[in-house]
Amino acid sequence: MNVAETQTLRTLIVDDEPLAVERMQILCSRIPALNVVGTAPDGAAAMRLADALAPELVLLDMTMPEMDGLSVARSLAAQDPRPAVIFVTAHDHFAVEAFDLDAVDYVLKPVAQDRLERAIERALARRVSAAEGAEDSPWIEEFWVPHRSELVRIAAADIERIDAERDYVRLHVGDRSYLMLHTIAGLEERLDPAQFIRIHRSTILRKDAIAGLKHDGLGVWSVELADGTQLRIGRTYLSKVKAMAGR
Repeated sequence: MNVAETQTLRTLIVDDEPLAVERMQILCSRIPALNVVGTAPDGAAAMRLADALAPELVLLDMTMPEMDGLSVARSLAAQDPRPAVIFVTAHDHFAVEAFDLDAVDYVLKPVAQDRLERAIERALARRVSAAEGAEDSPWIEEFWVPHRSELVRIAAADIERIDAERDYVRLHVGDRSYLMLHTIAGLEERLDPAQFIRIHRSTILRKDAIAGLKHDGLGVWSVELADGTQLRIGRTYLSKVKAMAGR
């Protein structure tokens, strides 16, 4: 790891499967930056131990009986200081809820050593930013998107276009695209309006991907992208797009 050994995180492991806890303890023992101070078999125990041990990091299973990982994370968010949370789960379909709760990372089981180390690097980097007084952005800055057998991390700033596909959105990044379970309206509320603009009920664009506007003479306006692609502007969004262009 590229982490100074003097930087350690008091860590709580939460999982209702004893073998999963044992495996996570083994993985954590190989990371000098972690000091495992306790383990909890369920959400209620996790909250009791969090109150008693004041962990700086919680490695949190998502699916547990009664109080699940999302409920634990919401309760932890009210603590001061608030511990960082890394979700560790066998299910990829909770990623949207995870980033809504400002989780540091979302790691799929079976957990690989290098994948856990990358997640810990992120937790340490966030702690450094907090210590330096960096302000958290109110806008979503990254996504975890299911792709094949893993979750791919995509920076919001790298997304050029977002298309609605029923209950999903397709994120276009260069010559690749990724499908994510989310509504386009909900996503619009989370994206920085200084970087993104909605041009149609089914399309959001990154502003710097727009090369120009075109008018067909019959009242229909379109956005032209750098590659020559033209996308129709919906009437509802036309005034906002024109205002962006200073028209």
